Amino acid sequence: MNTKIFIPPIKSQGIKTKLVPWIRNLVPAHFAGTWIEPFMGTGAVAFNVPPHNAVLCDTNPHLIHFYQALSESKITSYVVSAYLIKEGQTLLEQGEKHYYYIRDRFNAEHSPLDFLFLNRSGFNGMIRFNKQGNFNIPFCRKPNRFSKAYITKISNQVDNIYKIIQTKKILFIHQSFEETIRQASANDIIYCDPPYIDRHTDYYNGWTETSEHNLFNRLSQFQGKFILSTWHHNDYRNNQYIDSLWSKYSILTRKHFYHVGGKEINRNSITEALITNLPYREENSKNIENCPVV
Repeated sequence: MNTKIFIPPIKSQGIKTKLVPWIRNLVPAHFAGTWIEPFMGTGAVAFNVPPHNAVLCDTNPHLIHFYQALSESKITSYVVSAYLIKEGQTLLEQGEKHYYYIRDRFNAEHSPLDFLFLNRSGFNGMIRFNKQGNFNIPFCRKPNRFSKAYITKISNQVDNIYKIIQTKKILFIHQSFEETIRQASANDIIYCDPPYIDRHTDYYNGWTETSEHNLFNRLSQFQGKFILSTWHHNDYRNNQYIDSLWSKYSILTRKHFYHVGGKEINRNSITEALITNLPYREENSKNIENCPVV
């Protein structure tokens, strides 16, 4: 498979860009149901899988509002370019003072454009909120962050995803994963990319052992097909929930290196796992690494 992979404009830790071909290879060739994501995140997987119909959900309202604005043409590449040129110039002149001004404004007004600004100029592209629901990532300490080339790159990403959204039937919904799974039908495929248990604690509502068990129970009761992304092991330890919960399903593994992370210990190789009740099509498996990223 040699299909392009489109990068979404919103960044996050653990983004699944490099795993998209692997995940895409699981989707049946003639699948006509709805692709459902209870943990949409940046949308990197959903925007690169074949299904025409999709329901993308998340408990983080700011992710949903950004893509709703994009789908409604309230945000376009031209709007983003003009906004980043203006705010980027002020950031260059005022430095981190302007970053924290935008952060305060976002926490008060929740502008999708301010969310994009913070996401692309905050420390390490992280998305994190405190218990009051306020974005609290510090500045990346690069006043010249929004160079002309960087703005063009982000604007192109916005345009690529906008075009994908306009050619498909996609609903963006702010709701819990429990409600999303409950609404799915047996003809659908659910793709879950929850926070990795015992590894990431900066999900909008947190992620605990209870959450992992709840997700397992919901997917086990689901009558359709599902794919779950999680971690299998790294150089230091194994994911205990693979054996205690998920072992009755097909478990596919692939080594992957994460360059991002708030701590250096999190910036290392990890063996990813896809847990699924779908059959894996081996005929394309040798070529899934050869997809150009744009």
